[in-house]
Amino acid sequence: MPDVLLSPAEWRACAAAHEARVAPWVDPHLDRARRHEKHPVLDFLFTYYNHSPGALRRWHPGAGVVLAGDPPHRRWSGYIEADGGVTADLTLTGTRARIARDTLTLLEATAARRPVFGCHGMHEWAMVYRLSPDEVRHSAVPLRLPSAEVDAVVESAPLRCTHFDAFRFFTDPARPLNLLTPTRAAMPDLEQGGCLHTNMDLYKHAYRLSPLVPSELVADCFALAREIRAVDMRASPYELADLGYAPIPIETIEGRRQYVELQRDFADRAAVLRGRLIEAIRPVVDAVRPAGTGAR
Repeated sequence: MPDVLLSPAEWRACAAAHEARVAPWVDPHLDRARRHEKHPVLDFLFTYYNHSPGALRRWHPGAGVVLAGDPPHRRWSGYIEADGGVTADLTLTGTRARIARDTLTLLEATAARRPVFGCHGMHEWAMVYRLSPDEVRHSAVPLRLPSAEVDAVVESAPLRCTHFDAFRFFTDPARPLNLLTPTRAAMPDLEQGGCLHTNMDLYKHAYRLSPLVPSELVADCFALAREIRAVDMRASPYELADLGYAPIPIETIEGRRQYVELQRDFADRAAVLRGRLIEAIRPVVDAVRPAGTGAR
């Protein structure tokens, strides 16, 4: 891959712009953490995903960019010396190489599959099915409906979840109600672009391969995941109106119509980010592919 050389003035400006962009996401989370306050919607992107606020703040130019002068990246993991400065190291081995290959396989399989829009966000309902209010994950937040009515909504139609990392949080009684039994191994065969959690996971795929994926793309994926998370919880059985999240009542025909409309918009926007991730990751996979396997 041909290298692009950034002068100290250029990479400092890029780093400052990135830090300014992520500050409105990171700073409120850190303020809540200092006050020991939990947020049932926004904390998810910092607690479920294994990427710290400090790591999100760090700017990486991505593969094929040389930073001139003495950037802090010289002291960071994943960088090597290059003519004129430092650059991200493409020579991945072991677990990192496997992650790169598996991520590309999953992204390409998802991109090639037709999105499905019939789940209506029932996964959050399946996660509280037949639980008492004090047993649910967000027990500090009330449910919009009595538990018996939540259970009736879950039982009113087959569950259609295709995403393993949502399905694995279903309650034991809810799992047999799902039309599929997603597993981690089957993710390349099941992931599809209509799924809100599949599209939120673009953020995970982006940051896991830092510093090879540019921080602009990581932040773009985070921004979309933040929007999706809000809709995910608005369609849940939790009452979040006091926090500014008007419910999407998927137990009604109008609520399901509204959910699908938002779902389709997210799918379109996620497809663009997925394509950008594929293009960013493919040179990395080419660099770590064993000799003799050929180019993709």
